[in-house]
Amino acid sequence: MRLDTRFKWLPTPILSLLLFFVWLLLNNSVSAGHLVLATILALVIPWITSPFRTKQPLVIKPWLAFRHLLLVLYDIITANVQVAILILGPNKKLTPGFVKVPLDLTHSMPITILASTVSLTPGTVSAEVYPWRECFTEGEKPKQRFLLIHVLNLKDEQALIDTIKERYEAPLKEIFQC
Repeated sequence: MRLDTRFKWLPTPILSLLLFFVWLLLNNSVSAGHLVLATILALVIPWITSPFRTKQPLVIKPWLAFRHLLLVLYDIITANVQVAILILGPNKKLTPGFVKVPLDLTHSMPITILASTVSLTPGTVSAEVYPWRECFTEGEKPKQRFLLIHVLNLKDEQALIDTIKERYEAPLKEIFQC
């Protein structure tokens, strides 16, 4: 069950909590007036803006999400070293290129997280997700989506695609159950 169906008056509790504390931090005060105003803003702003938000899948496995975050941090550190060796090393013959990775993810939030993960890892940058907006007739199967990635030193395109799908996309599918 989604949180927004259980609590109509509190559609996003984490956002409400964040708004409450940010208000208090911005005012540098915990007086009664600021506590009341922070509570009102924390309840009213998410409630008013909830119809404008796109429904996203919930994180089903938070511990897997934490493990995935640690994996991404590890990959960022090791990729920094690899890129430094490539740039500063004696062999400066880089073979940049674009790779089109087919996506199994369907929701925009996991796709955005995947694209951001690829962009955060040095040596790769997400260029585009396409086709992004499609108009389908009822019953028509959605088109295959692709993530276009620019790679600093492309040696084996299929190996890179397999790595991205196994290392980053598969855990995201499990975390969000998509």
